[in-house]
Amino acid sequence: MATRRSAEEVQHLLEEFRQSGESRTAFCRRHAIPVTTLDYYRHRQNLQARPRLARVQLTAPASDPAATFCLVLRNGRRIESTWNFRDADLARLIGIADSQ
Repeated sequence: MATRRSAEEVQHLLEEFRQSGESRTAFCRRHAIPVTTLDYYRHRQNLQARPRLARVQLTAPASDPAATFCLVLRNGRRIESTWNFRDADLARLIGIADSQ
């Protein structure tokens, strides 16, 4: 049965890998772990490090219903549109644009 590492052990292993300067294969060979395990740990850490929410500034709604809004994503992309769709559609649009 495979040995289960604690979160601290995984963190220590990832830090040691970053500082080693070795290739993934050489590092894993030296520590007797599969490369896929190291890749899994790195991927999981990258997912946890990504910001989940972004700070936004809301302003008073425009008096003109046809007025447009502009949303600037952290990657520099802009979404400009009229506000005539549901919140779920806006969230989906932001998710798609932010993942590109």
